[in-house]
Amino acid sequence: MSRILWVDDEVDLLQPYIIYLKGKGYEVVTASNGKDALEVISNQQSAFSIVFLDENMPGMSGLETLQEIKRLHPEVPVVMITKSEEEHIMEQAIGEKIADYLIKPVNPSQILLCLKKHIHSKDIVTEQVQQNYRQEWSDISYMIDTASTIEEWQAIERTLSKWDIELENSPMRSLIEDQRTQANAAFSKWIAKHYEAWFENTEHRAQSTDQITRPVMSQDVMKHAVFPLLDKGEKVLLCVIDNFRYDQWKTIQPLLSEFYSVVHEEQYTSILPTATQYARNAIFSGLMPLQIQQMFPQYWVEEGDEESKNQYEKELVQTLLDRYRRRESFQYWKVNESDFCERVIAQLKGVQAPLSIVVLNFIDMLSHSRTESKMMRELANDEAAYRSLTLSWFRHSPTYELLRRAAELGFTLVLTTDHGTTRVKNAVQIIADKNTNTNIRYKVGKALNCSSKNVFSIEQPKRVGLPCPNVSSSYAFCTGSDFFAYPNQFNYYAQYYRNTFQHGGVSLEEMIIPLVTLVPKKS
Repeated sequence: MSRILWVDDEVDLLQPYIIYLKGKGYEVVTASNGKDALEVISNQQSAFSIVFLDENMPGMSGLETLQEIKRLHPEVPVVMITKSEEEHIMEQAIGEKIADYLIKPVNPSQILLCLKKHIHSKDIVTEQVQQNYRQEWSDISYMIDTASTIEEWQAIERTLSKWDIELENSPMRSLIEDQRTQANAAFSKWIAKHYEAWFENTEHRAQSTDQITRPVMSQDVMKHAVFPLLDKGEKVLLCVIDNFRYDQWKTIQPLLSEFYSVVHEEQYTSILPTATQYARNAIFSGLMPLQIQQMFPQYWVEEGDEESKNQYEKELVQTLLDRYRRRESFQYWKVNESDFCERVIAQLKGVQAPLSIVVLNFIDMLSHSRTESKMMRELANDEAAYRSLTLSWFRHSPTYELLRRAAELGFTLVLTTDHGTTRVKNAVQIIADKNTNTNIRYKVGKALNCSSKNVFSIEQPKRVGLPCPNVSSSYAFCTGSDFFAYPNQFNYYAQYYRNTFQHGGVSLEEMIIPLVTLVPKKS
């Protein structure tokens, strides 16, 4: 039962309200002045759900009583009731963090609305959300069963992400998780059927302006989203957040809306492997990895090499601009730590180049640290917690200030990522030689032998624009929530990586990713 404390020097006049509220199932305790109210609050063993507080009382005023209540129980919502409509009184009350403000005379329906808003709103919203999802469940299942185009899969990812977020604290969360599992199984089969066909005549397409019949993919991002803005004379900031999923974008969008307006939100399809070495190099070069290796071997780092796989991003951007005979200068930063981000903020004002590019690696580092740290695993033990950590990082990191400052300086923002990430749950055995790469969502090597039937294999990598370390090399990609583990110490690695966030394979979360254009709001 919800308990109400009502503080008013005219207690006798409250009897009709008390009878009404008791009839609705509430317990009402009254006090005729601020001092008595504080004694009641201090002596009651059960906390009050809400306090109705008269602003104009003899002795301790309503505002003085409010300050003490908030000191004792800051979590309890307080609704101020007053005859006065003076602005300074309202401002003082709001400054003391009242939950609501009512002007006398109040009627029972106003009181009931306040109770629903401040005590029951979470339950009401949860129940309505659950009811809406129940009604839409069969429609989503039908979408999954009948999806035949990338646009339909994008719509499915948007819909699932919406319900992931809205049901994250609901007992029905397991239902949306089951639908995502169903969707990823169907999506993986669809990718296996269509992926290779997208890359027919890849070399011709890279050198031509022919209409693309496949989806917008990693190698198209600059031409598709950035060049048209430069052609219109806009000052562009391309922000690439590594490991950034669509649901994470929707989580931080409200914060960005303080100073940016979304003018175009879409999703594009990451190439395989959904790994930084391949996907981000493809973004900045406008080429598939095999083409980078052939055309610019000095900028391609092989899987087995120990040097950084993405150390030539700036150089690859220049090759793309040169190939399309674009004369724009550009500024490039890669941010791995907050101190450097603060230096970028300081430099932003003096930028004269029409194109600025910033790569943010924080979420990638968060994903890796979560794998390696027991404490981080506990902090982000599922998708909801992972989104919460993303939001906390964004709100309190220099990245937020960087994008706010960019808005002030008039930059059009293109916000995207190179690939997403998925929570892996099921280890599958794979046998490979010692030169095979270490990523647990994809393998490239000779004589790959996997026990799972759910692996997507590419036996002729060159047909899909991927380098071949050896003549007999092939690629194997985990689908859904699977991950690779070797037979030796299989159980150890299965336990170690289970429920970590990984990338490189085939899933909606890894492949269907945000590409958003935002313009600054005018002050």
